[in-house]
Amino acid sequence: MPELPEVEITRRQISPKMVGRTIRSVRTTKPSYFFLTPPRELERRLTGRRVDSLSRHGKYLIAVLDDTSRLFLHLGMTGQLFTASARSVRLLSTTRGGALTPEKQDAFAPDIHTHLALGFEDESEDVLFRDVRKFGKVRWLPGGASDPRLDKLGPDALTVTGPLLFAATRTRKTALKTVLLDQEVIAGVGNIYADEALFRAKIRPSRIARTLTRKESNLLADEIRAVLLRSIETGGSSISDYVQPDGSDGAYQNERRVYARKGEACYVCGTLIKRIVLAARSTHYCPKCQK
Repeated sequence: MPELPEVEITRRQISPKMVGRTIRSVRTTKPSYFFLTPPRELERRLTGRRVDSLSRHGKYLIAVLDDTSRLFLHLGMTGQLFTASARSVRLLSTTRGGALTPEKQDAFAPDIHTHLALGFEDESEDVLFRDVRKFGKVRWLPGGASDPRLDKLGPDALTVTGPLLFAATRTRKTALKTVLLDQEVIAGVGNIYADEALFRAKIRPSRIARTLTRKESNLLADEIRAVLLRSIETGGSSISDYVQPDGSDGAYQNERRVYARKGEACYVCGTLIKRIVLAARSTHYCPKCQK
């Protein structure tokens, strides 16, 4: 699932393709739970509008249009937001497979999973939103309107502080990792980066949240920001579906220290990485390094 780094990289690469441009056409698939705003209304509201800015909060992208209305996009578990010229085997339909030779990996052609395609008046390349499982979301909001999905989000994870974490955990009897995944506490951290940050802070993910000390809170906040920034620097994690908007893979998956490394040796102490399930989420940690 794309987390904050992947969404931030998407924002940075997609912004030049959208901001300052006027939407000429809106193409969608048929109505589904992917569309929080019905497709026909999206077409009516977006056509002719200029994109003035594209920001991010947590895992959400928010485009502000020239009439002050907003379009928000959430990639969900398998969403891919990219440009029409992107080349990647991760964008190929399952019927074509991922074993094509490089010369046959031509530019992506929109398929039944491409639920939103935005064309622009200056004839720059289209921006496409593809999601095989349709857990992603698209919604148009009138100027000044609020949305409960956005309103309930906590501070963006790149701004998380030790005092914030310490205050948020005082009454929590659940596992610390569960608190980190709560988007109302901090927005943007998901499974991969929660595991990685906890390892870097040497804190076991199953620790009861309210046992976190002030010193540990400060350290964990530092490590959350550090791991997110490092992932952004390396292009994010291309473990499953994620690709950058230009079709290239990220590289942070090559730096993972615990996530999805069950049974492999810890890079620090050599102890085998363990996997447990917390709040229905796969969780990885080193039983020696993390206390």
